[in-house]
Amino acid sequence: MSDSSTSAVARAGLIALAVAMGIGRFAFTPVLPMMQVDRGLSVAAGAWLASANYLGYLVGALAVMRMHMQATIGIRIALLAIGVVTIAMGVTNELALWLLLRAVAGVASAWVLIHASAWSLERLAAVHRPRLSGMVFAGVGTGIAAAGGICIVLMHAKASSAQAWIVLGALSLALTAVVWRTFSPETDAARKAAPPARAALAWDRESLRLVLCYGVFGFGYIIPATFLPVMARQAIHDPLVFGWSWPVFGVAALASTLVAAALPRSLGNRRLWMGSQLLMAIGVALPVVWPGIAGIMLAALFVGGTFMVTTMVAIREGREVGGPNATGLIAAMTAAFAIGQIVGPVSASLLAHDGNFAAALLIASALLIISAYALRRPRAARSSALSRK
Repeated sequence: MSDSSTSAVARAGLIALAVAMGIGRFAFTPVLPMMQVDRGLSVAAGAWLASANYLGYLVGALAVMRMHMQATIGIRIALLAIGVVTIAMGVTNELALWLLLRAVAGVASAWVLIHASAWSLERLAAVHRPRLSGMVFAGVGTGIAAAGGICIVLMHAKASSAQAWIVLGALSLALTAVVWRTFSPETDAARKAAPPARAALAWDRESLRLVLCYGVFGFGYIIPATFLPVMARQAIHDPLVFGWSWPVFGVAALASTLVAAALPRSLGNRRLWMGSQLLMAIGVALPVVWPGIAGIMLAALFVGGTFMVTTMVAIREGREVGGPNATGLIAAMTAAFAIGQIVGPVSASLLAHDGNFAAALLIASALLIISAYALRRPRAARSSALSRK
């Protein structure tokens, strides 16, 4: 593969994840305060809409484990779906339809994350360019920062939440057009001869450990990732101030993945995962121990700066632990992650009294710390890893 082809793979992965995660998954976060103002959306209704998206994400991850589908076809279908359902969010006022549309966006987002990350990492590893994986996963932070920045501009222009959804959906379709040819179906004769393999999974203790800890990570980070702009708006009503909480989150995610990808691989995926999750636990608790806009902005920095590093190193660890069954393990981890995300916003809405998220944030922080401790390698596994070096 030439340098230009390698760059095209990394760039396509970045754009695909920017659309899938920045818009398909997380555009709802910066649009939520706008919907509270012009649609009268309650915290409880917002939590249900968030959870509908995460339920779709779970269904999408489980579908990958069961379906025989070529990666590039799945990516194309999912990217188109994200653009269409995002625009549809702006042309309807029915809560039931919103729930359905957010669920479909969740399914599509899972397909893109699993297929595009596996597709990109496989090709970059084949040409010994694994560090470009940081560029691929930087797409999530890029998408989050872009969506947040667009919402700030639209709020300043007194635009409605419906207009925000339409703009973000149109952007999704435009970016999909940019990478459409890169994700063309494989023409390799060997790949044509063999049907796409089902994402099998061989369960063992380490696979179960990764799946459970990744599920806790999903629960722990999603509460601030869903409600940070709402908490910021409670602290200060100027959209040009509270609106920056989400772009800060995205820029931190973008920068941190590039930095983490450049770190020596000798640090190990597991250590980076544990360290990132401990820093995230601090960030999740910050709005409680330091109330006000400063604590919320620092929380955005801490959580945004660790959640994609955790995602990136966890997927890399899943590829190493899973071996030939890596896609199945990554899909199972993604499913557990989605379950954590479904439980998170609903739990937060039940625990939030008068919009106070303190109890939910402290529970999430504690679980992140416990999970980081559980990620320690067993003594036998550490000895085996050292013997291979």
